[in-house]
Amino acid sequence: MSDKTPAIPRKSPYAVEVEAGKKYWWCACGKSQTQPFCDGAHKGSAFAPLEYTADKTGTVYFCGCKHGGNGALCDGAHKKL
Repeated sequence: MSDKTPAIPRKSPYAVEVEAGKKYWWCACGKSQTQPFCDGAHKGSAFAPLEYTADKTGTVYFCGCKHGGNGALCDGAHKKL
C-alpha cells in the first residue's frame, strides 16, 4: 500500500445494521482491525476516516475494497479489482 492507495481488506461489502441519526466512522485506509470502521490505524498516513450518518435504521452496505467512488458505501468497484 502506498501513501495514496488504500489497502484492500476485502473484495465485497460489509453489511451492517445501522441506527437512524447515528454517526459511523468508515475506515478509508483499509488497515483497521475493526473493518469497516476506523480504529486509528491510518495515523501518520494521508488517510482519514469518513463520517457516515445513517438517515434511517436498517442494513447499509459499506465499501470493503476501499476503492469505490461512493464514499463509505459500496458501489460495486470491488468487481473490477
